[in-house]
Amino acid sequence: MTILKGRTIITMLLMGLVFVGCSNDDDEELLGNWIKKSSFDGPARSSATSFVIGSYAYVATGYTGDEYLKDLWAYNSDGDYWEQKADFTGVARSSASGFELDGKGYIGLGYDGTNKLKDFYQYNPNTNSWSQKADFTGTARYSAVGFQVGGKAYFGTGYDGNYLKDFYQYNANSNSWSQVNGFSGNKRRNATVFIIDDKAYLGTGVNNGAYQVDFWMFDPSTDTWIKKRDIDQDDDDDDTYNDDYAITRSNASAFSINGLGYVACGESSKTIWEYNPTTDVWKEKTALEGSGRTDAIGFSINQRGFVLLGRSGSSYYDDAWEFKPLEEQNDDDN
Repeated sequence: MTILKGRTIITMLLMGLVFVGCSNDDDEELLGNWIKKSSFDGPARSSATSFVIGSYAYVATGYTGDEYLKDLWAYNSDGDYWEQKADFTGVARSSASGFELDGKGYIGLGYDGTNKLKDFYQYNPNTNSWSQKADFTGTARYSAVGFQVGGKAYFGTGYDGNYLKDFYQYNANSNSWSQVNGFSGNKRRNATVFIIDDKAYLGTGVNNGAYQVDFWMFDPSTDTWIKKRDIDQDDDDDDTYNDDYAITRSNASAFSINGLGYVACGESSKTIWEYNPTTDVWKEKTALEGSGRTDAIGFSINQRGFVLLGRSGSSYYDDAWEFKPLEEQNDDDN
């Protein structure tokens, strides 16, 4: 029989407590639940674009794997159903960019299978009609970001044969574009943007085959970009950071809910990460319950977040999902 002395027993007990603590952290379940919504009524597609007006999200253009599209669909978030609207009047395209400004939707840029584009159009939901506006001032491009923040609307980054980092503001009153203060981050295409408290947060994307890890906040009141922590942060001295970040990606989707930002999917991924602007820290949440996907779209409607469409390889999707960040994951609600 082996006899252990008191000091040895105490040491082993303390070590056991340490291992139990680590195990609990590693096994902690992720929070968040996905609810399947009414499937998109149009053809399954990737690389569509969208804008939100009131309680409606408008989804247009995209690529089926065989065809470039120009149809427009409105999602009624209160009733959970889709309505087809007037077709986009520009050429069919994918990888376009869009935003909402003063109750109207705007779409421009993109790729039609042959050409990079710079034309630009306004959608009026009251008349269900499109009108062409002044061409984008920058170079023709696709996979740029479009967003409206603080009453100002922007296109920027993307690919015109070169990876880009320039930004332009659209003035609806004068129907004109103007280049704005330079973006200090890296050039990229297929980045993501979400809006929190009249600030835009931009990250992810790819440049020359490398995922971009820098993350930035844009303040429209001062036209300045402020660097935040890199999204691949691995700092052993800062225990507020996850030591195994996996946010870096391109072709992802983004939205914001109740003061927090979310980046989901991308490159056949189904993971989602939550950003807290107060702490500048990310936290992993429950992965999408549908298929992993790239080139999906994400948007927020009245503090509700959605991810839909996209593709994985040659498979194109028409499903739509709502994310509930405060609920526990439930296998039986879809």
